[in-house]
Amino acid sequence: MKRMGNAMVFLLLAVMSAIFIAPVFIVLINSFKTKFSISQTPFVLPNKETFSGFINYTSGIKDTGYMTAFMWSLFITVCSVAVIVVFTSMTAWFIVRVKSKITSLIYYLFLFSMIVPFQMVMFTMSKTANVLGLDNPLGIIIIYLGFGAGLSVFMFSGFVKSVPLGIEEAATIDGCNAFNTFWRVVFPILKPTAITVAILNTMWIWNDYLLPYLVIGSDYKTIPIAVQYLKGGYGSIDMGAMMAMLVLSILPVVIFYLTCQKYIIKGVAAGAVKG
Repeated sequence: MKRMGNAMVFLLLAVMSAIFIAPVFIVLINSFKTKFSISQTPFVLPNKETFSGFINYTSGIKDTGYMTAFMWSLFITVCSVAVIVVFTSMTAWFIVRVKSKITSLIYYLFLFSMIVPFQMVMFTMSKTANVLGLDNPLGIIIIYLGFGAGLSVFMFSGFVKSVPLGIEEAATIDGCNAFNTFWRVVFPILKPTAITVAILNTMWIWNDYLLPYLVIGSDYKTIPIAVQYLKGGYGSIDMGAMMAMLVLSILPVVIFYLTCQKYIIKGVAAGAVKG
């Protein structure tokens, strides 16, 4: 009976995996087909008549300026994730260790920011970013810090509560100030959650279209914005190049996720611990 139950669970998970993988697989096979065959037979593997080789990839890279967009996406993603991890980890440590009404208020404000839909603030945010001169690749990093801080502080706070206070007290006795205590003692212990926060924010920022479009527009095109420019006049779209660019856009983050996925469960489970 138990073996049958395990088989049913495995079958259910296999079906769910196939459902999630199917759209990615369809995009992949269509990226090697001619644009006319994509419309006629989108769910069929490419054959001698429909196979286009790497023409879609070369034309897509040329038409979108993919390499420039890739570098901007890489710069914004890496810098934003680094800033989020550093500042939110320090904030969470301060909130947990310095218990007062003010720190409690700050913590609940971070939690409140998680439930506010982006659509409610996107127009005022874009106007404020323009007035403050944040409508550039450096400014958008600060904006990403604001939007990514809520979940990150929440996860770090849960993990910090599980860190024994005695370790920090021992470091203080040995002569460490608050700065050295955090970076030499606390932050290395936060590694599982830090990696999890980095992975989640990387996937979000790399694939984000709306925020870069509203803030920096076409002056500094990221990959999602560059792909959108394959849409021509009167709604015409080069579907072959579009599919190819979608494959290239998701490939880096998929590789990054598969490399670091083992840390996600550890970090989430650790962040759920309450002291």
